[in-house]
Amino acid sequence: MLELRGISRSFGDRLVLDDVSFTVGRGRLTGFVGGNGAGKTTAMRIVLGVLAAHAGRVTIDGEPVTGPQRSRFGYMPEERGLYPKMQLVEHLTYLARLHGFEKRAATDRAEALVERLGLAARATDPVESLSLGNQQRAQVAAALVHDPEVLVLDEPFSGLDPMAVEVVQGVLAERAAQGVPVLFSSHQLDVVERLCDDLVIIAGGKVCAAGTREDLRRRYGAERHEIVAEDDMGWLRDVPDVRVDELAGGSAVFEASQDVAQHVLTAALARGPVRAFTPLRPTLAEIFRDVVTDEPALEEVAR
Repeated sequence: MLELRGISRSFGDRLVLDDVSFTVGRGRLTGFVGGNGAGKTTAMRIVLGVLAAHAGRVTIDGEPVTGPQRSRFGYMPEERGLYPKMQLVEHLTYLARLHGFEKRAATDRAEALVERLGLAARATDPVESLSLGNQQRAQVAAALVHDPEVLVLDEPFSGLDPMAVEVVQGVLAERAAQGVPVLFSSHQLDVVERLCDDLVIIAGGKVCAAGTREDLRRRYGAERHEIVAEDDMGWLRDVPDVRVDELAGGSAVFEASQDVAQHVLTAALARGPVRAFTPLRPTLAEIFRDVVTDEPALEEVAR
């Protein structure tokens, strides 16, 4: 298990991380969500040892992370950092050899990753000639080529088309299934929601919420329900402790506690047939809005 405990970091007078604590379990995909400037990249760089924390510590299975352990981490920075003139497979082979793989094994790993990530047709192309989306997939491959024991990825889905997103999702899920802790940040909340097991929401350098998707839904999501009846549902506006979000004839979406929602259903049945009555699970975007009250941060995530 990868753990950050009490991490703080300042740049000059600006406190960027303030007592940040969370865990990334083995075999778990943990989504790291927050607006631009929230502290995600700084926290990831501290995990990798690129930056030093001013307080707190990073541990693996309860022990402080050492330099040799960090060499077994896979890191994908938000900024692309590959050598533009090198051919793709040649570059990945070179990176694997830097991590101690023999040439044949390094080449095999590079070729297998290129194939898995849908880049086989570009294997001998210079990195600079790849499209931006393919360069992003190449950057993912670079983080994976040495078979890392921990994965930390900063915006791995940026610039990918929907098919490429599915491919990268599958690759990361495979690594997690092998017991690798995977921490990734993304502004694409729908992708995070589909992929992650756990969520960490950060704003202003502080962790606002952390837990499994279902746990956060229970703790922070509004209790919303959809009802479809044959009778007009306009009377719902007058029910105490009900907030109507959508209303169109016999169809309505509303917020209410379970007890009040049950009362609504009983009242609707008394007026005529009810075709459907369904609790609505809050999306990650809705949870984010509930948890984070900083409007500038919300605007950045929406971009």
